[in-house]
Amino acid sequence: MVALVGADPRVRQLADARWTLADPREAEKAIDDCTFAVVDIEATGSRATKGDRIIEVSVVTLRRGTVELAFEALVNPGRPVPKFVSRLTNITNAMLRDQPSFDDVADALGGALAGHVFAAHNAQFDWRFIQAEMRRARGIELDGPRICTLRLARKVIPELRSRGLDTLTDYFGIAIHGRHRATGDATATAYLLAKLIDRAVDQGAATLADLQHLARKRRRRRTAFPTTVTEL
Repeated sequence: MVALVGADPRVRQLADARWTLADPREAEKAIDDCTFAVVDIEATGSRATKGDRIIEVSVVTLRRGTVELAFEALVNPGRPVPKFVSRLTNITNAMLRDQPSFDDVADALGGALAGHVFAAHNAQFDWRFIQAEMRRARGIELDGPRICTLRLARKVIPELRSRGLDTLTDYFGIAIHGRHRATGDATATAYLLAKLIDRAVDQGAATLADLQHLARKRRRRRTAFPTTVTEL
């Protein structure tokens, strides 16, 4: 493993011997000094560790309000795409047949993520899939700061009952060009993150650590008349 990744300046080894793509010390940076790698993936299902695989991935960077596409790829998952996924994404088995495997795109994807702050809407989902794929392809763990726009929105826009991507982009007037496709959703999420950062700064956030703190804080649950809201 040292021969494969040890010489790469974008990768470092942690004390527990894991290899990592990101630097946890990034959390103390001022927000304006951070580059956010906003990620979206499409997959064969929702079980990252139980056989489902990525079929499309995109990384869009956000820095000081500027949004740029850093990486995008269709990925041959090595297994059939379920019909319900094809109906949702319009990604078919025929489209993926001649596309590269994740192993073929792992290094380019790692380069797009390394040294940046991982961000996504419902970030745990995308993080879990990329973690599983990078571990399988390269033996590399994702480690370092991340921001979830869904969780951040809960804190900085408390008046909204739903924080799904469609609801939030409608709220800010952000168009999604290609819903349920990786680049379309990642780009919209990047513009959404910029809006949420503006709100967070207005509420006193100055560093990435401040954003992470906001994204972790939860409102106290009400004990009477509970309501369940599904957020996608």
